[in-house]
Amino acid sequence: MSSFVSVARQGDVAVITIDNPPVNALSFHVREPLMQALVSLRDDPSVAAIGIACAGRTFVAGADITEFGKPMQQPELRAIVAVLEAIAKPTVAAIHGTALGGGLELALGCHFRVADAGAKVGLPEVKLGLLPGFAIVRLHNIVGRAKAKELSILGDPISAAEAERIGLVLRVVPHDTLMANAMEFAERIAAKPRLAVAMAKSFYNSGLGGDEMRHAVDGFPLLMMHEDAREGVSAFLEKRKPKFKD
Repeated sequence: MSSFVSVARQGDVAVITIDNPPVNALSFHVREPLMQALVSLRDDPSVAAIGIACAGRTFVAGADITEFGKPMQQPELRAIVAVLEAIAKPTVAAIHGTALGGGLELALGCHFRVADAGAKVGLPEVKLGLLPGFAIVRLHNIVGRAKAKELSILGDPISAAEAERIGLVLRVVPHDTLMANAMEFAERIAAKPRLAVAMAKSFYNSGLGGDEMRHAVDGFPLLMMHEDAREGVSAFLEKRKPKFKD
């Protein structure tokens, strides 16, 4: 695919691997081939399940903050996650290190999430004066409204153990067995009747993508125009504490 995104096959399972050192930020150079890979695998009848993994010491530490404030290059993360969520084939995210912001949202777009014992996940966008564009309308369906509000409004990361306790990840495994566990799980699903699996996914996801998604799409640009968001992004890039005026 590219130097940033690769696809490997293991039987009926295809694994997309993101490799954008040092933290696998979701820059345009990652988003474009990632979207291409998802669409290609979605339309490939020989693929029964899809895995999402990342090279290096972390999953995805979020968006590429250096692109904030610049004309947005397509595809946007929300479009990618929308495609990922709509794929009829089962998808499994293998989370290690940190999955923050857009990284966690990418994992949330998958049907299942497996994490290693040292992983941390979170939605720190509020610390930049922003909110997560996808998780804000999906997370409460997974962990409940109160916990979703806590994660989104405080912005603090949680451990893999806590993520498993609240149902954010399916299971936590030792780091050196993460990919083996994720692949074994994906292969078990891939062996099931494909139409039944696709229909189960469709039934569980019925009703998603309606007005609540449109609200998120409309709300994010509004936040980006606010003075606090500009200050939050500037402070992050300058490695200083932001001075929000609200």
